[in-house]
Amino acid sequence: MIKNLREMLYRSAENYGDRIAYKIRDGKNAYKLYTYTDVKNMVNALGTKFIDMGLKNKRIAIISENRFEWEVSYFSVVCGTGIVVPIDKALPYNELCSVIERSEAEVVVFSEKYTEDFLKIKELDNKLQHLVCMESIEREGVLNFTNLIEDGEKLLEKGDTRFLDAEIDSEIMNMMLFTSGTTADSKIVALSHRNLCANLLDLEKTLDIDCNDVFLSVLPIHHVFECMAGFLLPLYNGAQITFCDGIRHVAENLKEYEVTVVSCVPGIYEAIFKSIKLILAKLGKLDEFLNNQDKYRKMSMEERKEAFTEIHQFFGNKLKLMISGAAALDKNVEDSYRLLGFNIIQGYGLTETSPVIAVANNEFHKVGSVGKKLPSLDVDVIEPNEYGIGELIVKGPSVMIEYFGNKEATDEVLNDGWFKTGDLVRIDEEGYIFICGRKKNVIVLKNGKNIYPEEMEALINKIDGVEESMIFGDQKSDDENDIKINAIIVVNKKFFDENYFAGETLNDEEFHKRAKDIVREKIKEINQMMPKYKAIRDIIVTVNPLIKTTTNKVKRQANLDAIRSAK
Repeated sequence: MIKNLREMLYRSAENYGDRIAYKIRDGKNAYKLYTYTDVKNMVNALGTKFIDMGLKNKRIAIISENRFEWEVSYFSVVCGTGIVVPIDKALPYNELCSVIERSEAEVVVFSEKYTEDFLKIKELDNKLQHLVCMESIEREGVLNFTNLIEDGEKLLEKGDTRFLDAEIDSEIMNMMLFTSGTTADSKIVALSHRNLCANLLDLEKTLDIDCNDVFLSVLPIHHVFECMAGFLLPLYNGAQITFCDGIRHVAENLKEYEVTVVSCVPGIYEAIFKSIKLILAKLGKLDEFLNNQDKYRKMSMEERKEAFTEIHQFFGNKLKLMISGAAALDKNVEDSYRLLGFNIIQGYGLTETSPVIAVANNEFHKVGSVGKKLPSLDVDVIEPNEYGIGELIVKGPSVMIEYFGNKEATDEVLNDGWFKTGDLVRIDEEGYIFICGRKKNVIVLKNGKNIYPEEMEALINKIDGVEESMIFGDQKSDDENDIKINAIIVVNKKFFDENYFAGETLNDEEFHKRAKDIVREKIKEINQMMPKYKAIRDIIVTVNPLIKTTTNKVKRQANLDAIRSAK
């Protein structure tokens, strides 16, 4: 049992001291290795220096790519210094300004590419006192990460125990997390050590993780899903962490580092699966796999892995667990991975729940489900419809403290400890949770029927050459009180040129007209599979990506505003 993250770090250092905690690229075929003892010592040194700089109980922001220095900085803040503010590395300058101002951060720890931005922000923000760069650069007004650690080591040698002896209140805000959204409507989620430790202990009980595992950190670490699944969880279990060289390098990194556990969003798994299909085709096994799935369904996971050993070898032959989160994974893709012998599971949660609410595992798994609730949580479905679909509410120790500085928003979602997720789900008789969509996205027709856009978008996105889509409702011209279902559909121009218009030279207008005709025929086929009230009446076809947040979630209202302004 752990009460805070410092206890977690110290426990891991004691149990796994000489084991490798981090393996980091240092050249083409060279690596830096850091043990658990190294990590503890660096955290204590940096934290000691932070307190010596007068930063006790202050707010310290961190922004960079996924890297070792980010994680050391995080621990150095929360394990005795103050409140950590993880910042999305994809934010534009104006939103960086807003985050620093709203969080009242007095220090920013950053990677070199943000130097100019924060030098400008420091001139504008009197609250911001110190800039710390993770690389060794010579800039006036910028402190060096390594130098601060060296200074902290000297302080420790002289007997400075202010950081080591700092009391940690596990119930108060120690983490300020900004939700996805524009500067104006993003909220600040206040989390505590208790929140994160409760979630960590739940995951440790639920997932088969141990000190022999190797994790590949892929997703942006400022996001609490990656912070938990790709950082805190492996360190709690004595595992090793490596860092991905970029989305395009996930497959090769899995093999290079002999990764056993990876957490990704569905889009990455779907892209990797396209590569798997190409490999199967080259091996002459694709048709066999597609046409004989009932045969593989009767096999154990080990037998499937043996049947497709070449695929597993391509990824290093060590993968034992693939976790998908942040959005729904296509059921066919999930099923296909499992038929190939890959143990892929889905998890579900929100920033406000620190983050995981439910996750599947080796014992409890159903394709299409995000698994069962975690042990310390209670869940319920409120206002279910005739199909049992209603809003999921959750209660337990990992539910946030509040939306910082926003009592009105807090009161909207928290009532007597129960948190309203805003997600529509159904829970079957065995306790498996199935996500149906966001409550605010539901389109209600005049006849009272509900349209769940995510369900229909999943069907559209299966069309060859379609990148993404968004369902939206529009008033029928012949009945102002009813709604017709429309879709904006993003197609891959290269795919259409090569597969539909090969040898032809089309201008933009011709391309869009003919692409729309092709997609419209595919939509007719989808309409035939659904009740009439769900039929898609009109479509917009484009090659331009939908407007999204920095965490790659579609901004429905922003896209709808853009559609209407273009009419």
